[in-house]
Amino acid sequence: MIFGIDPGLTGCIAVLDRAGALIAHLPMPTLRVGSKNRVNGAAVAAFVLTHAPTGERHAYLELVGSMPKQSPNSMFSFGHSAGLVEGVLSGLGIPYTLVLPQTWKKHAGLMGTDKDASRSRAIQLYPGLRELDLKTKGQALADAILIARAGLLLETSKR
Repeated sequence: MIFGIDPGLTGCIAVLDRAGALIAHLPMPTLRVGSKNRVNGAAVAAFVLTHAPTGERHAYLELVGSMPKQSPNSMFSFGHSAGLVEGVLSGLGIPYTLVLPQTWKKHAGLMGTDKDASRSRAIQLYPGLRELDLKTKGQALADAILIARAGLLLETSKR
C-alpha cells in the first residue's frame, strides 16, 4: 500500500495499491484542544493500521514549509500537524519519504499551474470519485492522491 498525505488540518490521507487504484481516503481527522483544532494522531494511526496492518507499505508525506504572508499562528499549526503525522508514521514503523510540493506537482504535470489544477488532474485520473467535486475537501483529496502517485513513480524509477 502507498499512502499519500497532505498533512495540514484541512489535508487528507489517500491509500493507493501498487497499481494506482484508490483503496481508501480520510480527510485529516481533527479534534479541538482548547480554542485550537489539532490533528487527531490516534485517528491517523487507526486509519493507517486499518489499511496497511502488515506487509509492504510506504507513506509519502508532503514536505511543508512556511508560505509568504502566512501568519505565525498558521505556520505553527501547519508545522505541528505535519510533525504529528510524521511522528505517528515513525511510531508505527511505517517507512516514509518527505516529498516537496514541486516534486509531486512535476510528476502530475502541474508545474506553473494554479492550486485547483491538482483537483482537475485527479478528476481526469479518477473520474468516478465524486468527493473530488467538493472545492476544499476535493482539493485536499486530490493533493493526497497525487502525492501517492508521485511516490509510486519514484518507487518504480528506483527499480
